[in-house]
Amino acid sequence: MPPDAGAGLARVRTLLGYGERPPRPLHRDWIYKPAAVRFFPPVTDAEKFLCVGKNYRQHLEELRRNDLLLETPQEPTSFVKYNYCLSGHDWEVERPEGIVRLDYEPELVFVIGKRALGVKKAEAFEYVAGITILNDLTCRDLQKREVASGSRFWTGKNIPGFGPLGPCIITLDEIRDPYDLWMTCSVNGERRMRFNTVDQIWKLPDIMEHFSRFIPFEPGDMFATGTPGGTAIGKPNAAELFLKPGDVVECAIEGMMTLRTRIVAPDR
Repeated sequence: MPPDAGAGLARVRTLLGYGERPPRPLHRDWIYKPAAVRFFPPVTDAEKFLCVGKNYRQHLEELRRNDLLLETPQEPTSFVKYNYCLSGHDWEVERPEGIVRLDYEPELVFVIGKRALGVKKAEAFEYVAGITILNDLTCRDLQKREVASGSRFWTGKNIPGFGPLGPCIITLDEIRDPYDLWMTCSVNGERRMRFNTVDQIWKLPDIMEHFSRFIPFEPGDMFATGTPGGTAIGKPNAAELFLKPGDVVECAIEGMMTLRTRIVAPDR
């Protein structure tokens, strides 16, 4: 086990332990309004954060129409999201100079709760601590160049701040079915997307079995499971929909949590 894996396991055990304690009355000094709290990503030091791309058929089509897809995957594929690019709920994220086609991608994330290696589909959910939300902010210009060159697109998805994550982790015992969740994305209060996680091509059992064949996953590692059709790049008026400084993006799991991001101009 890697030297820091024990610390991750301890954090997950502590999180799960809170649910087993009897409720206690809260002292008023312990209660804060959300506006007074700075939210950090619920996991900041994952050893592995894999983003499963091309996992909804409608998104495959909009990528293909825009020359952002050269093949149709026959098994789960992924790219890596690095810790340095993560940002928390209600954070400001800079859109760097030279980036114009900045897109939103709301995604369901599974957080691993115990070491996983050689996992079979039937037992996949036994390794999950809970779920959260990722807004996989993407620079489409960089992505298109990388696809054209034959490389995996990751540069345009790993710019600092381009990984809003959170605001919290909901443990799996609180969720009736992770594949019957309605998720939404809105910009400045206007709904841009609403979809159900049942439409994923590769679900967590497929993903876990595929990637854990030879690679061990540790507590705190994460799988983002892709975005559906409906992103700006897939719309005829995409130029109007790409994110600009001043925009407020909200990605949500209905009835559970909302992840807010404020797009700002670079601090000169």
